[in-house]
Amino acid sequence: MKKYLTLDVGGSAIKYALIQEDLHIIEKSSVPTPMDTLDNFIETVGKIYDEYAQNIVGMAISMPGIIDPERGYSYTGGALRYIDKLETVKVLQQRCPIHITIGNDAKCAANAELGFGNLQDIQDGAVVILGTGIGGCLIKDHKVHTGRHFSAGEFSWIKTDFHDAVSWDHAWCTRNGITGLLSRVQEALETDQDMNGKEIFEMANQGNEKVIAAINQFAFETATQIFNIHSIFDCEKVAIGGGISAQPLLIELIQKNLDKIFDGLGFDIAHPVLVPCHFRNDANLIGALYQHIQTYK
Repeated sequence: MKKYLTLDVGGSAIKYALIQEDLHIIEKSSVPTPMDTLDNFIETVGKIYDEYAQNIVGMAISMPGIIDPERGYSYTGGALRYIDKLETVKVLQQRCPIHITIGNDAKCAANAELGFGNLQDIQDGAVVILGTGIGGCLIKDHKVHTGRHFSAGEFSWIKTDFHDAVSWDHAWCTRNGITGLLSRVQEALETDQDMNGKEIFEMANQGNEKVIAAINQFAFETATQIFNIHSIFDCEKVAIGGGISAQPLLIELIQKNLDKIFDGLGFDIAHPVLVPCHFRNDANLIGALYQHIQTYK
């Protein structure tokens, strides 16, 4: 059975895995992401490749930024500025002589759901990744829709208040990223104590009404933007991903608020089905593999 090396390049670590085409993960590990130079990045990826070169038929990479997956070109690299305006695949193939594909991380997460997860049965839909920002992807005709400039689905940029369309204070990434959730909980509890998502939902699941109310407000704003996406794109399904998507309470509250918005229309229109992403921490690895297989099938 064919084996592939898949990498998920993040802002702090490069996760990588040796995966069979049936999705069996043979082994998995990670190394720190080089933040200094392109040469260091190439050599870091190269050393991972060297470890598996004799056993793989291809290398699939998920990474941040605006990416042309067919050309293998990075217009931007997110926090990795040395990847901006780079023929990434060509540069990497000089060090790693094998078939290589690259894809935007959120779009790889969507590919995982399209190929093997909870969006296998749709033609049109969306994926919303609730993380540090808002990762996103539109799906058209059962394919990831990249857009003319490869930035379709950059939901982080959506403005949530027409009174302030210039600053980032009311961008969707600010309102519904993890910082936005934390700020609502801090305000509800009248504290400036830092808490992570796990701690916040532990308090909610133990019945803390103030925390539940804060999460509900977060869910209402999330549902509002999902409604807006659906109004434009007519989604069959919307998959919610990111670490906090594993919390049933969050999905329940987003669904309740989405139903409330639809009910307020006063007339009946098709509702998208809201589902959690099937793949969580390994979504980008699995999705990068799906894109690679589709490219070279």
